[in-house]
Amino acid sequence: MLFLDSGDVRALLSIEECIAAVEQAFRLHGEGKAPKPGVLGVHASHGSFHIKAGILDLGRPYFVAKTNANFPGNVDRYGLPTIQGVIALFDAERGTPLAILDSREITSLRTGAATAVAAKYLARCDASVATICGCGVQGRMQLAAVAAVRSLSRVYAIDRDPQQARRFARAMSNELGIDVIAASDLGAASRESDICVTCTPSRKAILGARDVSAGAFVAGVGADNEDKQELDPALLARAA
Repeated sequence: MLFLDSGDVRALLSIEECIAAVEQAFRLHGEGKAPKPGVLGVHASHGSFHIKAGILDLGRPYFVAKTNANFPGNVDRYGLPTIQGVIALFDAERGTPLAILDSREITSLRTGAATAVAAKYLARCDASVATICGCGVQGRMQLAAVAAVRSLSRVYAIDRDPQQARRFARAMSNELGIDVIAASDLGAASRESDICVTCTPSRKAILGARDVSAGAFVAGVGADNEDKQELDPALLARAA
């Protein structure tokens, strides 16, 4: 059995490869060629555990189960990451365990890749300005992923911590060669953008219908359960 830590995963899997793999998995699922994945959530006193599992036939059937711990207070309490976990990979023909992988890097890559696949098909082909709200690890991956499928010329970075936004802007400008600007007004930035990605733990709406220009693409990455709102219901209704 292989044991791969986050550094191993980072060295072996690029965002471009992950985008292609996620797109293939979505296509196979949409064509009815992949069973419905299983999802389980378990609450704990200071966070929660999320288990996601599925089978995919890639010329050889594989089963994967990912268990992630999501503990939002970890950084302040213990100096530990919010997200920690493992991925177990099995041969789905014989049931043989093949590998255990650190899940943080793959979770970040996969989440960014899902946004990129959506943007590839739903964002305007000439989309060139983006807003990223939430300048943590996931925000960096979201921007890298979107930049892989759209030619961005300008990006606005928004975070409740202005210093974090400035650090993000400097780092991502250097990494991607794009003009990334730290901003403070999400609505104003979003109205100038063709693409807006929110990746925060917000429990209230931070992006409203009036903050989005006609034809813009919005990815509500943080609005993934009942506790996280992020997007105003009016915006969701308009999108529907």
